[in-house]
Amino acid sequence: MSKAPTKVTQGLLHCERPIFAASVPGRSGASLPTLDVPEPAADAWPAALRRASTPHLPEVSEPQVVRHYTRLSQWNFSIDTGMYPLGSCTMKHNPRVADVAVGMGEFARLHPYQPESQLQGALQLLWELEQMLAAVGGFSRVSLQPAAGAHGELAGLMMIRAYHTDRGQTRRRVLIPDSAHGTNPASCTLNGFEAVQLETSADGTLSPDTVRAALDDEVAAIMITNPNTLGIFEKHVAEIAEMVRGAGGLIYMDGANLNAIMGRFRPGDVGVDAMHYNLHKTFGTPHGGGGPGAGPVGVSERLVPFLPVPTVNRSKEGFTLDYGRPKSVGRLRSFFGNFGVLLRAYVYMRELGAPGLARVTDLAVLNANYVRARIRDFVHVPHPDMCMHEVVANDQNLRSTGATTMDVAKRLIDHGFHPPTVYFPLVVHGAMMIEPTETETPDELDAFIEALRSVVEEAHKQPEQLKSAPHVTGIGRLDEARAARKPHLRYQPAGEDES
Repeated sequence: MSKAPTKVTQGLLHCERPIFAASVPGRSGASLPTLDVPEPAADAWPAALRRASTPHLPEVSEPQVVRHYTRLSQWNFSIDTGMYPLGSCTMKHNPRVADVAVGMGEFARLHPYQPESQLQGALQLLWELEQMLAAVGGFSRVSLQPAAGAHGELAGLMMIRAYHTDRGQTRRRVLIPDSAHGTNPASCTLNGFEAVQLETSADGTLSPDTVRAALDDEVAAIMITNPNTLGIFEKHVAEIAEMVRGAGGLIYMDGANLNAIMGRFRPGDVGVDAMHYNLHKTFGTPHGGGGPGAGPVGVSERLVPFLPVPTVNRSKEGFTLDYGRPKSVGRLRSFFGNFGVLLRAYVYMRELGAPGLARVTDLAVLNANYVRARIRDFVHVPHPDMCMHEVVANDQNLRSTGATTMDVAKRLIDHGFHPPTVYFPLVVHGAMMIEPTETETPDELDAFIEALRSVVEEAHKQPEQLKSAPHVTGIGRLDEARAARKPHLRYQPAGEDES
């Protein structure tokens, strides 16, 4: 076997190998007593339960394990490190008071199989959270079960399909603007619907005329993201909702951008029938890294009979779980949802109150417009006059230099900033999507703006600096296309054939 490569460091930033590469036979960080029961014979287990081979675990000492994961953590960028300007993601600071609540033994030690009489506090919390979310969205009821935004989309469309089936109708088409989130078509397909794309107008919004031309008796619903992925408020949403309802369809709103409207606009008031809330974005749970998440769905009165089971109900006797809903679309996940995420959202909303939630919206929109106004003199902003919670720029002014959006993103890392979202939304060529959120200060925004300005100026003078960026990271520029197509998921000592 080839010798493992010598450890390399950049200052105190350790180039950490996979932990399997540090494995030495016989080394252990655990102190276990000698086995005091006979080892079973090889044929003692039924054939279906026998392993074809013994799993190989790394044999390392306790200090090696601690240092390995500590060093990996030092390579990570996080919201606790600095600003995350990722558009569409709402990567904002998450208040620590919510973590304190989740760690309370009274919640942490609960088990979902305990009798309802022993879960009254948790059930009350879920019931109150539902009432608060319904009030924010303008809905009759809210299901807390979905585990993420896309799961909420799936649930909402399941209820819309059940609604039409209950009325004896078979409607198969769902209208989706090209400025909507990318998960919308997938949710349609999983529900047996056909996604019909609608083009947005030159001002970045959906025109009622475009919707009117697409309506027929096969349209089950329209899915509209508001504000849309261009960071623009869909000003015709009420007219479009009335039009679609008049044709027998329902209105689903993607609530991923709720951070721009909560406390100022209630979708249910303009005819929206279903909307998911991304609690892991808007309501105080750390976002990114694959979880945890929660995507509750608010619904209008016409969809209440089809809510997933169980729902939490309140009576004179206390709080109960209701499974007896004959028209329900069924259970979406185990137990009652991601309780820790739901608890964090409850704490967040109780801490801020209604005025505080509106203030969050105001500051999120103010910060985004401050960035928009400051950057439009040196990068191209397709819709320069107004935005909501995020601003979309692109590389139009850079194309003569040969520098691309990706080059700008990589060079920003050298300035200490996580890049914004790039190449999304797809309707903007070379897009850079910036969402500062309400938790960033003017000082931090100014620093980001000046870093972006510096990179753009450098693109015109020394574009090669961008092409080879980043320069001051532990690992340089990666071939991302190759990494996606040929990932190395195991440790490979230096000198071995990469095939």
